Amino acid sequence: MRRFPKYFNRQIVRSICLFCAVAVFGVSLASAQHKSNRLRPRYLSNSPPDPERGREILTHFRSLGVAGDYYLEFNLEILPRRGKKSDVPGRMWGSRQINGPVFRADIGNSSNGPIDRVVAHNGPDSHSWRYSTEREQAAVTEFDDRTMMESIGGTGLTMFELQRPFEHWPNFVYEGTTEVRGRAVHAFLMYPPDSFAAIHPDIGGVRLHLDANFHALMQAVVLDAEETPIRKLTVMDLKKLGDQWIPKSIDVRDEKTRDKVRFKVTAAALDLDFASQLFDPESLRVEIAPPADVQPLGW
Repeated sequence: MRRFPKYFNRQIVRSICLFCAVAVFGVSLASAQHKSNRLRPRYLSNSPPDPERGREILTHFRSLGVAGDYYLEFNLEILPRRGKKSDVPGRMWGSRQINGPVFRADIGNSSNGPIDRVVAHNGPDSHSWRYSTEREQAAVTEFDDRTMMESIGGTGLTMFELQRPFEHWPNFVYEGTTEVRGRAVHAFLMYPPDSFAAIHPDIGGVRLHLDANFHALMQAVVLDAEETPIRKLTVMDLKKLGDQWIPKSIDVRDEKTRDKVRFKVTAAALDLDFASQLFDPESLRVEIAPPADVQPLGW
């Protein structure tokens, strides 16, 4: 039997070991890339901005809101790129509880059809529910990660935009300061939780733009896995009532179809005092009358 040289045997062993090491490293690297397969932040300076500064800004933003209980009347202007425009009226009652802001919204007109009622408890552990007056014995159902993205009452507006749970997603990167519509803003890239990402792999994240002076939301852009905008929420106008500023109009646009929904506040009442039961899910079965002294907002 012919024998190979000893140095050849050692070379074979080294090659096999090297191949195995590369293969194992490649598998580990592929696994790591898969687990961290998320949008890369676009830092707006030569070096990443101070993450602690970003955390302070976002924490302050999450603590803001209308002081006291409030009531809004609004129109949802349905503005398709093609087709007939329409209006859907709505009313909203809002407050703040220990875990974060809460609201109830009634969307629709009883004289023209059923009303969709929703209640949202926002914050780190957000939940929301809906009820339709179309059926008297209908159940109050909780939104989940899938139904969160469904149109409410055929308006094109989703609970994802009405409640904005992405503002409280725990994983985010502070990208720095830029400009939106001529105003300085802080940019944050918010990463979806695993449960949401598993159902919506097409959504890679949401980029928040917060006004640098007031820390209020100016824009939220839903991005796909390639960082292409899918939907965009933009605060168009603000209105000052007394010492408080409230959003006057908000546009929500589907970037693919160019269809748009405009949330337009028409009247408001501030400094109210609601019973906490108003924001219980089962209260959606009950019709709530608007408060007195509602102030129309002139346009």
